[in-house]
Amino acid sequence: MAVIITPNPSLHRQPRTVPPFPFHAWPLRHVNSFVTRLLCGVCLLAVSAEAAAPDLLDVLKGVETRYNRAQTVEVLFQQTYTAPRRVAKTESGQLFLRKPGRMRWQYTTPPGKLFVSDGKYIYLYTPASNRVERSKVKETDDMRAPLAFLLGKLDFHRDFKRFLTRQRGSDLSIAAEPRSDRAPFSQVEFRVGPAFEIRELEVTGQDSSVTLFRFENEKLNPPLNDKLFRFQPPPGAEVVDEAP
Repeated sequence: MAVIITPNPSLHRQPRTVPPFPFHAWPLRHVNSFVTRLLCGVCLLAVSAEAAAPDLLDVLKGVETRYNRAQTVEVLFQQTYTAPRRVAKTESGQLFLRKPGRMRWQYTTPPGKLFVSDGKYIYLYTPASNRVERSKVKETDDMRAPLAFLLGKLDFHRDFKRFLTRQRGSDLSIAAEPRSDRAPFSQVEFRVGPAFEIRELEVTGQDSSVTLFRFENEKLNPPLNDKLFRFQPPPGAEVVDEAP
């Protein structure tokens, strides 16, 4: 015997939808006022965002002015090196820069490591092996080389091309490629603070390695003794000239 089941209409009644904003209960003038204020607020936010977005040319000019006017720089650094199939290595210390062409990377981690440029030669001392590697400045392909532009006439458009930007809080990150095909790196990304100070520098090598520098407590034009940029090999250290 066939059984016929008659559906109960009350079981299939559609739930009543309540709009989040009951415009139907508002007088029309209130609805128009609310919509007008909402649209004005959206427009103001859009204008504010546009005004807050820094102009790339202004930022590049600000960085150039900041460092081109400085004769000396002192700053704390942290350096992290990563490469394919290699364990990341992080080192830190204090960096001293002086025009023209002088640098001193004085490491606290690992202690005793030293990288000095006297404007003519670069010396890298590794205390673990008590060994000094010496090379001419123009021949070095060390990933610290992009920092050397801070010691000369900084000109982004002369040295780099294809600028890409992204906002990182109050900072602006600017990625660029070197104009020279002979550069040992394929891209450099600068993280620039509100005062046009360089807070980070990420260098991508031609070998796909990445060296990230973070900077803190930057001082412009501090008095720096010339002895900082003179290298004297430690007693018993082996000095090796790198092949050109």
